[in-house]
Amino acid sequence: MADGHETDKNIEIWKIKKLIKALEAARGNGTSMISLIMPPRDQISRVTKMLGDEFGTASNIKSRVNRQSVLGAITSAQQRLKLYCKVPPNGLVLYTGTIVTEDGKEKKVSIDFEPFRPINASLYLCDNKFHTEALNELLESDDKFGFIVMDGNGTLFGTLSGNAREVLHKFSVDLPKKHGRGGQSALRFARLRMEKRHNYVRKTAELATQFFINPATSQPNVSGLILAGSADFKTELSQSDMFDQRLQAKVLNVVDVSYGGENGFNQAIELSAEILSNVKFIQEKR
Repeated sequence: MADGHETDKNIEIWKIKKLIKALEAARGNGTSMISLIMPPRDQISRVTKMLGDEFGTASNIKSRVNRQSVLGAITSAQQRLKLYCKVPPNGLVLYTGTIVTEDGKEKKVSIDFEPFRPINASLYLCDNKFHTEALNELLESDDKFGFIVMDGNGTLFGTLSGNAREVLHKFSVDLPKKHGRGGQSALRFARLRMEKRHNYVRKTAELATQFFINPATSQPNVSGLILAGSADFKTELSQSDMFDQRLQAKVLNVVDVSYGGENGFNQAIELSAEILSNVKFIQEKR
């Protein structure tokens, strides 16, 4: 079943890539090409009202030819929107207007569809070209990477997908610092310190499994993992028997960062940019 779903998704991606090429190549006279993107949970009524207002404004365009083209495109967009009682779960993308063909003839174009995954952009533009940046981003953000940022104060779990970063969970830890007492107490203290450290690594390893393994498939839900942090906790985690073997196989990079928490997360993303783009590149070549 999953394979069928994957095939459908690949067909969708292929269709969108073809569509983007055609949209990017299209040009019109004046500003008669409308690009309209509505994110999930947007309201059809809001956009219908906005198009009504735009129609009023466009009625004042001085050039008769451009005015008619723009009004035609807005009317076409309004008619398309009437086909939807609400915005689909993944949002709605609409391109409509008059384009000039290669042999100089004018041709009306109207395309509307629900993207294959949620589109988190809101856009309305009248121009002499179609705007496809948000569609390109939709294709780019296909891979999701997991991050574990671990230092002596706590751990952060996060993901990066395209340009969207998300903090899944973070927790603090209070580890005893090294100190210079001698004798019995030093041994006891060292043992206590090692025990707390061991428990900290175990908790991080358990949470990593919870966040990065899909319970339904028992497989990792990320394309790769980055372990980051200051000191040697990240290395200890990567070499620990407690760290899930399925995740161990996904570790792409272990990086040193100067901070913990969100600052460390941002730094880890920057330091891993090249590795992540190589992974995407390799997957696209396959």
